[in-house]
Amino acid sequence: MGRIFTLDEARALMPQVKATTEPVYTLAASLAEELSQAEDAKDEARSEALRERLQVLVQSWQQSMQDLEAEVKGLWLVDFDSGDGYWCWAYPEEALDHWHSYEGGFRSRVPVDQRPGVQA
Repeated sequence: MGRIFTLDEARALMPQVKATTEPVYTLAASLAEELSQAEDAKDEARSEALRERLQVLVQSWQQSMQDLEAEVKGLWLVDFDSGDGYWCWAYPEEALDHWHSYEGGFRSRVPVDQRPGVQA
């Protein structure tokens, strides 16, 4: 089992998460556009090289998130274990403002103040 985060602890890491994610996302989008053009031009060598660059870029981002003890649950989707579920963030959200159960996943996330068991 990994680290358990309070909401404040997870939020304290968000400047690093966002500073890492934003430029990687931008570069990945650019590479994806180049890849689309290469595929349209039927340039297999260029397409393969771009696919490899994208894969390395995404793996590097994933490792950066894991180094922060966050869990990558999808492309540009980061979770922090809360002990009863996950604090959940997805790029380009400004803040870490959602939570979901272990079983529920991203689609079941709710605002942190609506997390079950939380007193308003």
